[in-house]
Amino acid sequence: MKTVTMRAEINQDTCIGCGICSKVCPTLAVTVEERKAEVNPDRCLACGNCHQRCPVEAVTLVRLKEPFTVGTVVRDEDREKVEEICIKAGFNPSQIVCYCTATRAEEVAAAIIQGANTPEEISFRTGLRMGCSVECIQPALRLLDAAGIVPTPPEGGWQWYGKTATLQDIPEDIKKKYNHRGFYFDSDLALFTEVAESKRR
Repeated sequence: MKTVTMRAEINQDTCIGCGICSKVCPTLAVTVEERKAEVNPDRCLACGNCHQRCPVEAVTLVRLKEPFTVGTVVRDEDREKVEEICIKAGFNPSQIVCYCTATRAEEVAAAIIQGANTPEEISFRTGLRMGCSVECIQPALRLLDAAGIVPTPPEGGWQWYGKTATLQDIPEDIKKKYNHRGFYFDSDLALFTEVAESKRR
C-alpha cells in the first residue's frame, strides 16, 4: 500500500505547455490543453515526475489535507486466478515487484482481474511505478501478458519501455548454442519456476 500525502499543482502563469509533464506521468493524470498543462486531481498520486522534469519549475507538490492510501485488495474469489497469472509471468504471488512502494505481484494481478488493462491503470490502482517510475513497467507488462492482455502505449508517452526478455523467453536454439559454454538455462529456469510456484510459509 502507498500513502499519498501530496498532489501536483501547476502554475498556469509559468507553464509553457511543453508537455513533458504529461509524457512522464505514470497514471496519465496530466494533460495539455491550449498550451497549458492541467492535473486531474483524482488521478494524481504525487510520484513527482512532473515536478522533477518541468523545465520552468511550474509544478509544485502541495500537501493534502486528507492523505489516502492506494492499493488493490486481493479478493478471495480471485486468489486462484491471481496465482495463475503470477506464476505464468514468472513471479511468486507474494514477490515484491516495485520496491519503491512495496507492491507485490499478487496485487498487480488482482488489479488486472478487476479491470486494469494498461500499466497506467495498474499504477493508478496499486501505486506501482510511483517511486522511481523506471523499472516497474517490466512486471506490469509481464503480468498483463500473462493475463492475455497486450496494451497499447499512450500516444507520446515517455514512460514506456518494451518488455525485457527474461529466462523464460530464451529460444531453444539459443539454449543449444550456448549450453556448452557454461550456461545452465534449463536448470536455472527450473529453479525460478520452483520459486514462483512455492507457497507462502
